[in-house]
Amino acid sequence: MAVESEKVTATTFEATEFPEMIDRYAVSGVPKTVVNERIEIVGALPESQFVPKALAEKADEDTASG
Repeated sequence: MAVESEKVTATTFEATEFPEMIDRYAVSGVPKTVVNERIEIVGALPESQFVPKALAEKADEDTASG
């Protein structure tokens, strides 16, 4: 998503090199994606499943404000 949109940023790191990040984000499997500290996606998903999960917070915000 970060490659396709300048509105999305992404940071990646090797979990075994940063044990404090493993603890902070309770990494139990890889890949693990954390969106805005609220949404967690563990495992590799096809784009058709990943994008709706990653955008779920935006949908919740739109519903709450609408």
